[in-house]
Amino acid sequence: MARNNFMKALLTLSLIVGLVPSGLANGNPVTLLNVSYDPTRELWRDINENFRRLHEKQKGVKVSIKQSHGGSSTQARAVIDGLDADVVTLASYLDTDAISQKGLIKTGWIDRLPNRSLPYYSTIVFVVRKGNPKRIKDWPDLVKPGIAIVTPNPKTSGNGYLSFFCAWGSVVLRGGSRQDAIDYVTKLYKQVPVLDSGARGASTTFVQKGIGDVHLAWENEAHLEVREAKGELDLVYPPISIRAEPHVAVVDKNVDRHKTREVAEAYLKYTYTDEAQEIIAKHFYRPSNESVLKKNAATFPDIRLFSITEIAKSFQDAHKQFIGDGGVFDTIYKPK
Repeated sequence: MARNNFMKALLTLSLIVGLVPSGLANGNPVTLLNVSYDPTRELWRDINENFRRLHEKQKGVKVSIKQSHGGSSTQARAVIDGLDADVVTLASYLDTDAISQKGLIKTGWIDRLPNRSLPYYSTIVFVVRKGNPKRIKDWPDLVKPGIAIVTPNPKTSGNGYLSFFCAWGSVVLRGGSRQDAIDYVTKLYKQVPVLDSGARGASTTFVQKGIGDVHLAWENEAHLEVREAKGELDLVYPPISIRAEPHVAVVDKNVDRHKTREVAEAYLKYTYTDEAQEIIAKHFYRPSNESVLKKNAATFPDIRLFSITEIAKSFQDAHKQFIGDGGVFDTIYKPK
């Protein structure tokens, strides 16, 4: 019996190693896969390097962390369909909860880590051409005649659907009716020349291809674009935008199969340390640690950030109303 169990263990190990190397006992190297949304490549690359160094020093275990990036909703579907993520760091609650509903992440995941599993938060801002020639300062300016808007597809991208929620909220939270909001988003998407599938694709369209007058971008992506453009782009903060909440979670079913739970949990807990919070701020994400956020206050203007519950009952309700099949977006957008 003991020999049979040993052979079964060897077979299981070989299958796992063929997918993602496991974190086993005795200090063996551990490999994690972090499945994230589009513009977080630079952030996680930096966090990963610091975590690897710290974990090896403290535990004597070498850790390798692989990254996968794409449109947030597309990434969530990939995990559901078998992409072997140990952790997911996606753009919104909706995407992570979709994975949980398929049984890969245990219920109650949002309360396992501090601040509702939010090591940072973000928002959507505008990137415009040098000198802001179209004088774009607020959401109503976007639908003026002749302005071309670059934004990702809200059905596949976290950046995309948060931008839609921003546009909607900019109307109804200023006293506009539902019909006013429908009229506004209808005009807005008529002025979008192309809908990329993710945030980084939209950045390429706007920056490298030179398409559009304004890019509705993640705050961190906007800073990166402006910095790399070396004076050819400007960042504009609208007076109102959404509080974007990119939750993080361990994918329970996968880490238990890989035997990587201990390292995966340590990895996400590390993001709340002072060291990691400073890295988060350096990459233009708003840290959940209030003292680190205040220390970097000059980087993060204090604009009105509204929550999803101010325009819908919940993220699920907002998705159903606005982005899901038969929702507002389907009624107002006709592919070119």
